[in-house]
Order: sequence, then structure tokens, then C-alpha cells
Amino acid sequence: MDNTRIQKINRLIQKELGDIFQRETAKMRGTLVSVSSVRTSPDLSVARVHLSVFPSEQGTEIVANVNANEHAIRYDLAQRVRH
Repeated sequence: MDNTRIQKINRLIQKELGDIFQRETAKMRGTLVSVSSVRTSPDLSVARVHLSVFPSEQGTEIVANVNANEHAIRYDLAQRVRH
């Protein structure tokens, strides 16, 4: 598949996930979660998302929360990027 297309998809996923995390962490004062990078497989079946959490002391808690809510995050992302 064309490398340019994969890069565009990576940027789109990064932007939309960043918006989702920004909206969700606005409720938690003093916490910032950003999407540092997204890497998608050539067949677009798997996407690896790398998160950056500030303050880092809350990193394990935030990552555990993200993993627990994986299905809801996927659904929100799908609703945003489907068109």
C-alpha cells in the first residue's frame, strides 16, 4: 500500500485520539495525556498508539484506565473517522 496513504491515516488517528483524550482528561485537573505517535500496519489491520502522560506518576493508572475502556475509545474513534 502507498506509504503516503498510511502516513495520512496515522496522522488522522493521532489527531482524533488526541481530541478524545483531551476531552476525557479535561475532567481530571492537572493531568495531560497526548498521543505521541501512531504506527499502522501496511494492511491497516493493526494500529499501535504511543501515549505520553504528564505527570508521569499517574502513568500506570492512566494506561490501566485506557486499557479498561479500550472498546469505548475504539467506538468513539470509529464514529469520528468513518467518513
